[in-house]
Amino acid sequence: MKNTGMTRSLDTLGRIVVPKEMRMTMSIEYGDSVEFFVDEETGFMALKKYTGVTCKLCGTVEHLTYYRASFLCIDCTQKLKKNIDCCPIPAPSVQEHIHTQRTNQSAEKLLGRLRELMQEHPRARQYEYAQWLGVSQGRVSQLKKLMQKENSSNTL
Repeated sequence: MKNTGMTRSLDTLGRIVVPKEMRMTMSIEYGDSVEFFVDEETGFMALKKYTGVTCKLCGTVEHLTYYRASFLCIDCTQKLKKNIDCCPIPAPSVQEHIHTQRTNQSAEKLLGRLRELMQEHPRARQYEYAQWLGVSQGRVSQLKKLMQKENSSNTL
């Protein structure tokens, strides 16, 4: 689990808006149900898209069994056992893994690069800035807040 850096306030009726970026990445559409999870000891609350009592693989509601926090039907279980409709996932090479690792960059460098990108591409979305910078969307949000603080202190 990672910190997104996004915060939202409850309204007067106790409602909260799930940010669009998060809804998109989790494939939560208008009208979809979400499931809440709570750890009272730590005060941690999480939510995920509710899939109901259906097979995780094919969506059927008949002949289900519960395995590792998911429901699977007998047909899908048999196919998995016999390796039917399965294809092996190639292991990534060492070079690919090294190439995809993110490097820590100083906030000043990231701020400078983000300013340049925002000037070059003023209509780009936050996830595009994140991809170009090689950081998370939450980090882009934090950088934007830092820019706003700098701008407001410069105008005083």
